[in-house]
Amino acid sequence: MMADRTISSPRGPGDFLDGQMLIAMPSMRDERFNRALVYICAHSAEGAMGIVVNQPATHIDFGDLLVQLDVVPATKRIQLPPRAELVKVLRGGPVETGRGFVLHSSDFFLENATLPIDNGICLTASLDILKAIAGGQGPESAVLALGYAGWAPGQLETEIQANGWLHCPADPELIFGESVDTKYDLALRKLGVHPGMLSTDAGHA
Repeated sequence: MMADRTISSPRGPGDFLDGQMLIAMPSMRDERFNRALVYICAHSAEGAMGIVVNQPATHIDFGDLLVQLDVVPATKRIQLPPRAELVKVLRGGPVETGRGFVLHSSDFFLENATLPIDNGICLTASLDILKAIAGGQGPESAVLALGYAGWAPGQLETEIQANGWLHCPADPELIFGESVDTKYDLALRKLGVHPGMLSTDAGHA
């Protein structure tokens, strides 16, 4: 059903984008979101919150971060399970950049801490999930984002109307895929759009 929407306009009034992927357009004026893909975790009349999934947090290693947060002692750093070594650390957005948010598959759930979003994707912002991952008991797929993107009431809708964003259905590859550099083009291809088709002078309806 979601794949049948046109790419030129947002969903109708009253429709929210929870579980959708925002794709920043060349007309996006905020350089922090240049070629950004944002997974929308919550969207309502009160505003929106999302996680940028294609901007790596350079020079930050997940295992080292677990040591810094005292999740594991430094002596156990080399004993992390293989799944933990695969967790990428991302720059999730410009808000609360010192706080961690884990996007993960729904095979892991913490009561009063995990937010189910859509299509088997959940969000947990608790040290307990990091401890579970370090102990080999965490979710099958996960990324750790530092910070998030936030919008005031009506702000995201205004940005979409101004051609700042396209949106498409999210899938695990766009969120957890190993090749962060190719996620943006992959999302566009899901909409049948070639990156070369995008003009930096996007028209306004």
